[in-house]
Amino acid sequence: MQHIRLEDLIVIDIETASTHAVYDDLDEEWKNLWKEKVMRTVPENISIGEYYPLRAGVMAEFSKIICISIGYFNKVESLHLRIKSFYGNDEKKLLTDFLTTINKIQAMDNRYFFAGHNIKEFDIPFICRRIFINGLQLPSFLDFQNKKPWETNMLDTFQYWRFGDFKNYTSLKLLAAAMGIPSPKDDIDGSMVGELYWSGNEEERKINLKRIVTYCQKDVITTANIILRFKNMPVIVPQGVDIID
Repeated sequence: MQHIRLEDLIVIDIETASTHAVYDDLDEEWKNLWKEKVMRTVPENISIGEYYPLRAGVMAEFSKIICISIGYFNKVESLHLRIKSFYGNDEKKLLTDFLTTINKIQAMDNRYFFAGHNIKEFDIPFICRRIFINGLQLPSFLDFQNKKPWETNMLDTFQYWRFGDFKNYTSLKLLAAAMGIPSPKDDIDGSMVGELYWSGNEEERKINLKRIVTYCQKDVITTANIILRFKNMPVIVPQGVDIID
């Protein structure tokens, strides 16, 4: 960790939601596909339909990305974290804008690599799957197939915290608390994202999406501060965060 340059990191987090609000909105083919996907894991006291809004949002075949937030460190007089978010209902446009931005960053400095919490098992694979589903070209900086673990350009705070112990899962919130990092006061948590995304009329959904984006950005800030703590550096104060439109 100590040899990693902060200037080479792109801290990333995504938020996802099911492609449909409820199970009954699926056509018959996709209802059957959902049944096949979850029939061995659905709890006994929950129906197949009730299970859909609970779990579809984390399965790339049944959900979509609604926000990607990235943060990168910038030091002029003091260390700052600049954050940009790609979000909306049009996932293909969101992904295209994200890939265009990362390509520009890579063109300026190909030492950049991704950092985040559990990105090796969730965020990055999810992005790659949705890129293919949307008919986009997978860029070389996301093509990790057939690469050895040490050849992938990722810093995963979840994996780093394991120190070789693979028995337990440590959430971002818990790790931040354990490291003494102030937790942002959120009006939502991760379990609420899918329901919030589909709730309300058109105007209410726009407001809800902005709340989700803010939540995603706060996770990027928290992850960046965990990385700083791993490097025995002071965390970034709110005045050191710049949100880029």
